[in-house]
Amino acid sequence: MALGALIGAYQEDDAGGLRALLPLAGRTLFEYQARCLAGAGVAPLIVLVERVPVALNEAFDRLRAEGISVVPVSDGNEAASRFEGGTELVLLADGIAPDMADLAGLAEEAGPAIVTVPDDETHSDFERIDGAHRWAGLARVDASMLGATAAMLGDWDLQSTLLRRAVQAGGKLVPAVSGEGRGPFLAAGEAEMAGFERRLLVASRSAREDAVSRYILPLVEEIATEKLMETGLRPSWLVQAALVMTVAAAFFFTRGWHWGAIALLLLSTPLDLVAQRLASLRLSPLPTTMVSRRLLWPAAGLALIALGWFESRHGSGWGAVVAALSAGAFAEAARLERTAAKPPGSHWLFSRRTAIWLSLPFAAADWWSAYLSLLALYAATSFFILQHCRHRIERD
Repeated sequence: MALGALIGAYQEDDAGGLRALLPLAGRTLFEYQARCLAGAGVAPLIVLVERVPVALNEAFDRLRAEGISVVPVSDGNEAASRFEGGTELVLLADGIAPDMADLAGLAEEAGPAIVTVPDDETHSDFERIDGAHRWAGLARVDASMLGATAAMLGDWDLQSTLLRRAVQAGGKLVPAVSGEGRGPFLAAGEAEMAGFERRLLVASRSAREDAVSRYILPLVEEIATEKLMETGLRPSWLVQAALVMTVAAAFFFTRGWHWGAIALLLLSTPLDLVAQRLASLRLSPLPTTMVSRRLLWPAAGLALIALGWFESRHGSGWGAVVAALSAGAFAEAARLERTAAKPPGSHWLFSRRTAIWLSLPFAAADWWSAYLSLLALYAATSFFILQHCRHRIERD
């Protein structure tokens, strides 16, 4: 059955502005709500708002640019007209940042349902349903109920009236997910939003699959993500910057500007990690088919070959090129094997970031040929370890 959504965006925050426009991860709370609903497969998204301020209209434009269509309406009758007969809809309360698990569960319900939180001190700002439950800001109702409610509404609040009618109609009460950093969040002002941003920041941490990202870059990644999420910077720009820096490093190697190349490569190593976290915070994961992201690995190989080419022409002979090519070939083979097998301690195996940071002591000693030879050995060893683990898994 088709499942649409009605989002409230008319209540004011503590400072007199719209709750929907409270800042969150460089965007607005409303954009976060819309992305949550779109991520759960809900469409269309109808927004109940008395007037559309410039900032909210800009949020609409940003969402539409991402392929998320939102339609503003000014009253309940207009909202009801936007849904086809037989449609069920998700009612998302004004100022609520939902938990994706609650949304997913609500989408699977077979009829009217209301997500609830306990009636306790922690949830005292949520709307009360009865002596034991408060509304978590999410409900599933029939579009016909919206139409009937809008027709008899008068000056009553549509959001609360719909909730009451859903309760009276016997809507199923579904407990919200709970636990550390889980469950719905009700925004009242910027101070509360800062706390929710911190919760999202912690939740955006992903598995660090190589030793450098696990032991060297976490602090850099954390600080950069925290600072950049407050800006309008697009995550894709960071990946593109990392790619440009890597290609520039390859050019620097061909000119003998090794320290400049190493500096560029070192600076590029956290950028794709930060980009992934920013994209996660904004519920817009970087696509696996993203060209600039997929080119980071071959661009690093180009830089490696450029270094081998320069060294072969300045005293190291053909061995430098052979070592560079061998390292690149085994590294690619190991990358393919890693998709099928990840043994314990796999973060110590060859990776783009590890290879870049490993260059520092050799650069300080000007032992570039030794560095290339070590990379070839490191990549080959990683490949054979992964291949052995894969064959053992297949035998078992």
